[in-house]
Amino acid sequence: MSVNNKHLATILLGAAAAFGAYKYSKMSEEEKQKLSDSLKDKFHKLKEEAEGSVGHAKNYFNDLKTKASDLMKDHFPGAEEHFNDFFKNDKKNETASNPGPVPKIDG
Repeated sequence: MSVNNKHLATILLGAAAAFGAYKYSKMSEEEKQKLSDSLKDKFHKLKEEAEGSVGHAKNYFNDLKTKASDLMKDHFPGAEEHFNDFFKNDKKNETASNPGPVPKIDG
């Protein structure tokens, strides 16, 4: 029977959890409160950082989109017209190929 990486990781994680529970049970109430406050502060900082990075990501992708469209216009000047024509023609073809509901024939 071999021990692979998953088994080893499970054993180490279990040992760490057991050691943490032991250390926590030996702490005084004051130390437990300090630990709790510290973890709360770290969580709130992490949360604020994550919320801030969402805004940065939106700005980054908007800038990336703008730069990509500018590059497209520089290298392929008629690309915007081709895309507009393509999508306008696609809508016209869609309505022409779908004339409406099929009449029901009794009989």
